[in-house]
Amino acid sequence: MSDPRNEMHAVGSLTAEAIGEPGSRTFRIIAGGGSGSAMIWLEKEQLFQLALAIQQILASSSEEDAASDPARDAGAGVSLDFKVGKLALGRDGRSGLFMIDAHDLEEEDEESATVRVWANSRMVREFSEEAMRVCAAGRPICPLCGSSINPDGHPCSRVNGRAKAISP
Repeated sequence: MSDPRNEMHAVGSLTAEAIGEPGSRTFRIIAGGGSGSAMIWLEKEQLFQLALAIQQILASSSEEDAASDPARDAGAGVSLDFKVGKLALGRDGRSGLFMIDAHDLEEEDEESATVRVWANSRMVREFSEEAMRVCAAGRPICPLCGSSINPDGHPCSRVNGRAKAISP
């Protein structure tokens, strides 16, 4: 794994949010701390899969963080704002810290991440729960076909045409 262009250690906050009305929302991750801030824009499915992967790693490990404050801190004062093309999740076995690598969609260098965010287990657990709530707060899902239901209904292949919104 190559070194990232920016690294944020001991982030003080890691949040997920959606902006806009269900059906046309935009999603982002906001990371902030002593080494700067990053606003990472992504798709709903990317946010959901990241939260799911975090929960799976947490469920399969029983140990807590050995250290919550890494000694080194690179990229002080950085302020990033970009749309993600690729995400990677990892966990340092020695410190127990989680690492989220985010790659800028418009960067030509696909090897090194635009930013690497380090956070402890408690913070990523809270982040994953929040991300799941953000993803679930959108339009209801049709129990027949699995598509999102708009306020005026949706084209449901299971009823051979248009179906009216079904209350969940």
